[in-house]
Amino acid sequence: MIKENVKKILEELPEGVELEAAAKGRTAEEITEAIEAGVRIVGENYMRDLKKVYPFVKKKAEWHFIGTAEKEKHDLLKRKSLEIIDMIETVDSVEIAMEIDERCAKISKIMPILIEVNSGREPQKSGVMPEDVEELIRKIAQLKNVKIMGLMTMGPRFGNPEDSEPYFIETKKLFDKIKNAGIENVEMKYLSMGMSNSYKVAIRVGANLVRIGTKIFGERKY
Repeated sequence: MIKENVKKILEELPEGVELEAAAKGRTAEEITEAIEAGVRIVGENYMRDLKKVYPFVKKKAEWHFIGTAEKEKHDLLKRKSLEIIDMIETVDSVEIAMEIDERCAKISKIMPILIEVNSGREPQKSGVMPEDVEELIRKIAQLKNVKIMGLMTMGPRFGNPEDSEPYFIETKKLFDKIKNAGIENVEMKYLSMGMSNSYKVAIRVGANLVRIGTKIFGERKY
C-alpha cells in the first residue's frame, strides 16, 4: 500500500516539487518501502525516532529534522545527530541557529536550514512571526556553519484545506522578497509548505517541498 501511495503522489506532483515523507512514528520497514517507491527525503519530528530507525533503513535518503528545534535541541545538537541530519527545517531564532552553528563547526559541517515561519501568528506554536523573518535571516546569515536554504511553515490546522491558502500566500510573498533581496549566504531554494490535507493548496500557491505522512503511510498509531 505504501508503494502505491507514493507512486500515486509522485505522479500528481508538478515538476520541481519534491516529496518529503513525514515519518513520525513509522518503522524502518515502512520508511524503506517508501524510499524504494521513490521518496528521496524523509522528515522526522523526534531524534529518538530517527536514531531508532536510521540504522535499519536499507535505502539511502536525505534526512530532515521537522520537529520543534528548541524542544529537541538536547538530542538534536549531539554530534551523531548532526552527522546524520541533512537539513533542519525548523530554525526560528538566532539562539538556536548559533547553537547549531557552534556544534557544526566542531565537526566541520555546514548545516542547511530552513527558517520556520509562524504564518498563523499563533502564540502556542513555534516559528518566527512573518514581520520578523527578514531581520532574523540577516542575523543568521552571518554564521559560517549554517546555510539558509529557504522557508518552512505549518499554517493553522483547519478542517477545510482551502482555509490555509492565505497563510501559504503570505509565506510565499516572504520567500520571494527574501530571494530578491540577494542576502549573502542565503539561497532561497526551498519553500516547505503543505501536509497530507493541504499540500495541493500549498503547491498551487508555490510550495516546492511538501511534507506528507498520513497519505503515504496511513493513520499513525500515536
